Order: sequence, then structure tokens, then C-alpha cells
Amino acid sequence: MRAPLQELADEVDPSRIRVLTVSKANKRLQMVAGINATTTEILVFADDDAIWKPTMLDYILACFEDLKMGGVGTCQTVHPVDPQGHQTVWEVLAGFRLSIRNIEVAASTHIDGGVCCLSGRTAAYRTLILKDPAFQYGFQNDLWMGKYPLNSGDDKFLTRWMVSHGWNTYVQVCPEAELFSTFKDNWRFIKQVLRWTRNTWRSDFRSLFTERVIWSRHPFVAFTMLDKIFNPISLLSGPVLVVIFALEQVKKSSSENGTLPVWNIILSYIGWLLLTRGIKLIPHFLRRPQDIIHLPAWLLFNYYFAIMKVYALFTLHEVGWGTRAGVGTTLAADIEKEEQEVKNDYVEISMK
Repeated sequence: MRAPLQELADEVDPSRIRVLTVSKANKRLQMVAGINATTTEILVFADDDAIWKPTMLDYILACFEDLKMGGVGTCQTVHPVDPQGHQTVWEVLAGFRLSIRNIEVAASTHIDGGVCCLSGRTAAYRTLILKDPAFQYGFQNDLWMGKYPLNSGDDKFLTRWMVSHGWNTYVQVCPEAELFSTFKDNWRFIKQVLRWTRNTWRSDFRSLFTERVIWSRHPFVAFTMLDKIFNPISLLSGPVLVVIFALEQVKKSSSENGTLPVWNIILSYIGWLLLTRGIKLIPHFLRRPQDIIHLPAWLLFNYYFAIMKVYALFTLHEVGWGTRAGVGTTLAADIEKEEQEVKNDYVEISMK
């Protein structure tokens, strides 16, 4: 895999682009290798499918004029997989999620300076923070419940580290810093969402109940995290209560006047849901008005997502990547130890 990447790097600028590899597919181990090879004051992590505007880097770096700034993220939008620009319903749903996320991170950034997560699609950090041996040890020895090795959720770890160690974070929500990224254009998008949901549960529990620094530094972010814990319950209880009310109306209809017909109750409830969900997406519809036809799908997805969140809560021990073949669940630090042992064995054999 390295050869074609090196070939591409040589074509672009061999003096400025280096291709590094590690012995096994492990994102955190790869990130640490990149960190230790960095010679600049600011380091930027970027996914291979992240597309930057020409102005993005300047707008990210501007935030580091604050000497307490530790990490900076960006706003995001969907770049279609189809070369013709057509987006599948899965990509539109991803776009809806990003539009709401952009509003939420802009609000939290300006209310109390915090953010729940500096997305790993593109985020910049001060290199000295990430070269700290304490950070690298914790990053490569991250265990859930003391026994389940975490390889995904690296962006959550990085964000929590900034908060718990007194560094500021910021998200640039402006057109000049807008990031374009591709998403799965089929049902595998659901598997991505499941992995992200598990990572969110684990990270939020740690932020709120283990580390607890978030409560004093960024109380509004802490409130939003707490709200998301109860969100599935409140969302799923809505249709249940509507059904109970409708059944009560059916029972009373034979003996009382003035009861509401069932169809009236159901249509009113669906109309209310579409209206309230649609209001949040107005910024998205201003950019892509054709996506309004997917609003009913978004409504259904919200209920599916609520059920998924409950499922994810009870399966937090599942730490596999889910959408990437060949990515194991071995702890990054264990892989590093294996590499060192192999090197030591090689040295011993050479000396003999």
C-alpha cells in the first residue's frame, strides 16, 4: 500500500511530503507516528476524503494567536460520492446531521467556549501538547471499563484532553473554513453512525462522571451532553403517549361528544414533528432546497437513531471499527511493544 502513496507523494512534492507506515492497521498508532515526525508548532489531522477550501488553513491557524488555544476544528458539509453531484438519501441524512451539528458547535463555542468534539475529519493542535509522553501513553492505552481497547474515538480523546488539561478549543464556523467530506452512500452509513454513537456514549460518560472538568469549564456543553443522554427516552415516549391519547379518544367517542378523531390526532402529531424538525434544517434547505423531499425520511431516521442509541448504550463493549476491513481491536500500545520486541530479537540475532 505504501508504494502507490509514495509514488503520488513524489509526483506532488517529494521534499515536503513523507509517507510513514506502521506494522499493523491501527489509527492511534499511526497518529502517534505522525506526531513524533512533526517538526512544526501546529499539527493538522485530516481524513483522506477531507476536501479543503483554499482559505481553510489560514482560518484555522488564526485561532492559535490565542496562546492558550490547544485545538481548532471546522464546520462541515457533505461532498457527494457521485461525480455528477447526485446525493443518495443516506448522504442527505448525513448532510442533515452535519447542518444541525454546525449550529450546535457554533452555539456552544460562542456561549462558553467549549465543544463536545473536535471532529477528526480535520482538526489542528499544538504539537507540544501531543508530543507530551503523558498524552501519548494515555492515547495508546485507552481502555473502556479497564479492559476494552479503544482505537476509534480518537477525536473524542483529544478533545477531552484539551478540556481536562486547561487548553482552549474553538470551532471555525464560517464559509472560509468549511470542510467537504464524503460519507457512505448506502446502508453502511448506519454502521458508521453506530460506531460514532458508541464513541459519544463512552466519551460523554467520561466527561460528565469521571473527569468532571467539563462542568466547571464548559457548563453549557455539559448540559447538552446530559440532554443527549435522556433524548432517546423523551423522543420515543412521544409516539407512545400519542397512541395512548388516541385510544382514550376512541373509548370516549361512543359515549361523549367533542372527542377528536384518531386521524386528526395522528396527522396533527406528524405535522408538528415535520415542522419542528424542518425548522432546524432551514440553513440546509437554503443551500439545497431539493433535499426537503427527504424530510419524512429524516423524521423516521430520528426514531431509528433513538432506538440505535439505546442499543449502542448496551453494547459499549463492542469496540470494532465496523466499516474498515483489516482494522483489529488490539491496543495501540501493545502493537508498539510487539514492534520493540521484534527489534530487540533482531539485534540479539545480529550480535550473535
